[in-house]
Amino acid sequence: MKRGTALRSAVAAATSALALTLTSCGGSNGPGSASGSSSMQVWVLQDAALNPVQHTIANIYNAGKPAVKASVQAFPNDPYKQKLQTAIGSPNAPDVFINWGGGNLNTYVKAGNVVDLTAALDADPKFKNTFLPSVLDGGKLDGKYYGVPMEGVQPVALFYNKDVFAKAGISNPPATWKDMLADIDRLKAAGITPIALAGSQPWTELMWLEYLLDRVGGPQVFAAIEAGKPGAWQDPAVLTALTMIRDLVDRGAFGSNYGSVGADSGGADALLAKGRAGMLLMGSWEYAGQLSSAPDFVKGGKLRWAPFPSVEGGKGDVQNVVGNPSNFFSVTTKSPHVRDAIDYIEKTVTAPDYLTGLIDVGQVPAVAGLSSRLATGPHADYATFIYDMVRNAPSFTQSWDQAVPPATAQQILTNLQQLFNKQISPQRFVSAVGSS
Repeated sequence: MKRGTALRSAVAAATSALALTLTSCGGSNGPGSASGSSSMQVWVLQDAALNPVQHTIANIYNAGKPAVKASVQAFPNDPYKQKLQTAIGSPNAPDVFINWGGGNLNTYVKAGNVVDLTAALDADPKFKNTFLPSVLDGGKLDGKYYGVPMEGVQPVALFYNKDVFAKAGISNPPATWKDMLADIDRLKAAGITPIALAGSQPWTELMWLEYLLDRVGGPQVFAAIEAGKPGAWQDPAVLTALTMIRDLVDRGAFGSNYGSVGADSGGADALLAKGRAGMLLMGSWEYAGQLSSAPDFVKGGKLRWAPFPSVEGGKGDVQNVVGNPSNFFSVTTKSPHVRDAIDYIEKTVTAPDYLTGLIDVGQVPAVAGLSSRLATGPHADYATFIYDMVRNAPSFTQSWDQAVPPATAQQILTNLQQLFNKQISPQRFVSAVGSS
């Protein structure tokens, strides 16, 4: 996503005040550290709100004069996935890399490309117990830990422009699907695109199917799909959810140009912030992004948020959440600095400076016992909403494109984009994806 750089000075100021504390914690590595190269590569996603925090914490770690210094490199979301897939088993593999856990990470684990972090976590129970257990388990596969949470929790929420809603005569966000359809009609009547959608990147469209299937059939429907059970895609709830999506498209809920709107370029964000769209379904990072690219929109109280609405007669609990528990840091087996890489993770991702940096840019760290701190923080209303959303969710379904193997995910995304573009029918989607 395209983000501004206004937060760089704020992040630097927040971290410099605590620099001495972290420097004392981030000293030299223990016995067995690699001593060849003087630098280890830490790969993250490109995000102008978060990258200053990540670079600052790496600089503070390096100021502790470790045997091997960390070098943070950021990549755009979609190109990153391709680059990692190519590099991870080669001599060009990073030492530490960001991932989403689940099926995506499992593919690399099965190929022997990821270090088992279980022993390191068990040897440092204070570090391990810092995380929300349900979020830490997102990096757990077959009883072993291969990833550690390194950003905030990332449920998907419904964001909306308060001023645009008022212009259309809407006083509250939609609580039910009936409300949603009525609000779409009101926004259209006011000459506003009801829902911003970055349709050039199908993972943004997947959020709609994830939530609708949950609300219609409950989380067990996707659980069966994820487990590869025969006939799982033929569950009637799947076709119902797909048909509801096609109805949104036919109603003009996303306007007519969504296929050319990008997420990485900030296109959908801008539509919402500039009042050209009323709503946007997006991960919790949306707040931090808007705070960076459109600070007046956020600080003026125009950006608001709500849970995804219930579906009348559906089996899913309205408190169920979809999204990503968090992003994770993992270590590659190709790294010549495995012990240094683990040391870097342990000394940065729960450090006071790093947690403060995340909170300052609107992220909600995947750390236990933060309720009172978030309630008195700079973004208390939003942070508390997200924290409680995750803590109280009966079910937290991981984003499908991360929960299933990459080849399956790509097939889902390809066919879903065709559905949104009216190139295939809901029935054809089920036939194409369900026959794989």
